[in-house]
Amino acid sequence: MRVLLVLALVAGSVFVPSAASSSAAEPAWTAPLSTRGRWIVDADGNRFKLRSANWHGASGTYNGSGDTEADANHHAGENSGRVPMGLDRAPIATIVENFRAIGINSVRLPFSSAMASDAAPVGDRYVAANPQLKGKTPLAVYDAVVAALTSAGLAVILNNHTNTTRWCCGVDGNERWNTSQSAQQWEDTWLFMVRRYRDNPRVVGADLYNEVRRTVLDDPNWGWGNDHDWFAASRRLGDRILREANPNLLIIVEGINWTGIPVDGFAHERPTLKPVRTLSHTLVASGKLVYAAHFYDYTGPNHSGATGTGETTDPRYRDFSREELFQVLQRDALYVATEAGQHFTAPVWISEFGVDGNSPAGSSQRTWFTNLTDFLIQTDADFAYWPAVGFTEQRGSNGWGLLFWDRAGNLSGFDDWRTPIWNRLVASGHTGPVEPVTPWSMLSPDNADFIASLRMRAEPDWDSGARKAACPDGQRLAGLAHTGNRALCVGGSSWTSYQVVRNEQHVTQDWASGYTKLQCPAGSLLVGYAVRGAAMSSALCATSPSAGAGTGRTVWFDRSDNRPSGNPGGDFANGRYKGQCAPDEYAAGIAYTGRAFSSRTPDALFCRRLP
Repeated sequence: MRVLLVLALVAGSVFVPSAASSSAAEPAWTAPLSTRGRWIVDADGNRFKLRSANWHGASGTYNGSGDTEADANHHAGENSGRVPMGLDRAPIATIVENFRAIGINSVRLPFSSAMASDAAPVGDRYVAANPQLKGKTPLAVYDAVVAALTSAGLAVILNNHTNTTRWCCGVDGNERWNTSQSAQQWEDTWLFMVRRYRDNPRVVGADLYNEVRRTVLDDPNWGWGNDHDWFAASRRLGDRILREANPNLLIIVEGINWTGIPVDGFAHERPTLKPVRTLSHTLVASGKLVYAAHFYDYTGPNHSGATGTGETTDPRYRDFSREELFQVLQRDALYVATEAGQHFTAPVWISEFGVDGNSPAGSSQRTWFTNLTDFLIQTDADFAYWPAVGFTEQRGSNGWGLLFWDRAGNLSGFDDWRTPIWNRLVASGHTGPVEPVTPWSMLSPDNADFIASLRMRAEPDWDSGARKAACPDGQRLAGLAHTGNRALCVGGSSWTSYQVVRNEQHVTQDWASGYTKLQCPAGSLLVGYAVRGAAMSSALCATSPSAGAGTGRTVWFDRSDNRPSGNPGGDFANGRYKGQCAPDEYAAGIAYTGRAFSSRTPDALFCRRLP
């Protein structure tokens, strides 16, 4: 999160490493990208670490080469020509060549929603070093940048940075995905952008929105079910992109960047990815979810980065000791990647971090940057530096960039105290094949349907009026909560035709005497369920070769947890009693007691051994 406008604020998989560390950039890789546990892999199953930089400008308002910076913070300027920075100073090919030279293999490319429909040509001066772009619209220039990057073998991650074309990120009408536009407009813009580049396989990801944060009056949230619910909005859009526009893209979801008024005496914090532990995304295409977080020295877990009137006494990240910083970064973000075999396990991309190259020796900024990069190396995290491009004449006052060009097009290379640290970072990380793992997924029909199955998305409403939940295709139901309606799915079970079970017609033994039992027919297993309020309404069963025959066992969870040793899959219903079949079993039935909908909460699972 950038420095805020203070006045407005106040109003897990198994990895098989190669024998040596990777080179700075992969010489060849095969699209599309996907995920296996905590790792991003290419189409051949080899780890593809996002060693990225941000090439900003298309979302912002910089006034052109040599103009005075309106903003003195770490961003090296924006462009009211609505184009990535530096096109007035160097040819695209030269910029891209230098990106590769500093060791990156991918670029996070911000855009504004307004840019996508901006029909006004960019001013000639904004593309002076690229005359072939004169008279083009911002989107046409963006097209040329994408083509140049991908033709050079770099991966591109599209990033919706702002709604309007302006500086980011204060209280400015761009705090949420739906502040200066409707949620429908946001989704439509994204589908347009994804379809525009879907035939370019090196456009690999969609970073859905940048630094979701508080407006003057209210906060975003994670799972409340209202129009401020970033969890629900990002899941809905991610599913739409995968279903309607491009099933090959990585869907990148940033955590919540700020809530509350950042003034002493008021509740406030940077939640980042902490909410993921108890409520994680399950998309309709497994292996496509990446989480992201941003860290700068002047922000903190309870510090927005604001100065002056709105500044709090809470510590900034640069105020922490090395050990304290590592603990906070792990707690707030990297646990998602490093805790294997959980419903939330996924790659974490630190998609913005950076520091001013003018920071003096011995400063807290230098110490922080060294410690942060050590942490990224230690955890082998994916990363994206902000920003890639700066201007030479401003370098003395704004040295955040990696590459600096002067007005004549001469490059001032990356040659300050950060250089050896950066070189160590981009050379770090293991390479080689990543073994497939069994995925775990959460179902959370807390406020609406939660259908993660592509097949069931295409089927008629199988329990009209009820909230329906279904595991992703290829996964089966593994566990269920006594109250709260949440469930856990596990991979490894293909399934085809389905059947909705509403009564005891398939019960072959009284495995829960005195309780109503919804049991799948022979040859089928549980892949979903429906609820009305807190009450069970129906069970969704599907034919599967993983469904064996014979007797089973009853797993009761009406009075306490009843889960396998080690709790595989993690806590999928925090604070609730949970029942779960063993890893070598499948769920074949659900039992509940009571006739009224208010009391028909699940009490037991019927678990059978896998064949």
